Amino acid sequence: MTENEQLLTRVADKARNTRPWGWTSLPEPVDGATVARAEAALGFRLPPLLADLYLRIGDGGFGPEYGLLPLLDSPPSGEPAAVTQYLANLKSARKDPDWPWPEGVLPISHWGCAMYACVDCRTPESTVLLFEPNADDSDHAWYVDAPSLADWLRAWVDGTGWYEEMNEELEMAPWADFRIRTAPAPAS
Repeated sequence: MTENEQLLTRVADKARNTRPWGWTSLPEPVDGATVARAEAALGFRLPPLLADLYLRIGDGGFGPEYGLLPLLDSPPSGEPAAVTQYLANLKSARKDPDWPWPEGVLPISHWGCAMYACVDCRTPESTVLLFEPNADDSDHAWYVDAPSLADWLRAWVDGTGWYEEMNEELEMAPWADFRIRTAPAPAS
């Protein structure tokens, strides 16, 4: 069994036994056609581990705090799905260039107060970022939550994430690539 297989098994076990705020049951997994539609709407592929979460465990409803967002369809709670939120963030960024949204950074979990855990789908390790828009400006709104999606999931399963009461003092590093990833493309 590969390391990702072992991690998926641990995540599935915890997902079956815990419910994040607002979720009453674990949604059914999505099918391959749903992932393909999501990727077409996004314009990029989901990292394999993220796709496996949706394909094998459930369409959101598990994970830290409010849990993973559904991929395409909004849940009864009214929280936007990951694809919907990403597209809305890109649209909003076009209207307000002071708050750009980096392409390929998919919100996957809402923390409340407009904060999101996001996966950088353009990095091989699928870095998980925290978007904290309650800062004074966009340069101080992005942090590295975990170096990889696998690390982020392990922190949830093991109870070692920054959001756990005993770990509230953990500090995250600012996301150094934010300005590089949101800089306008050079004119050709």
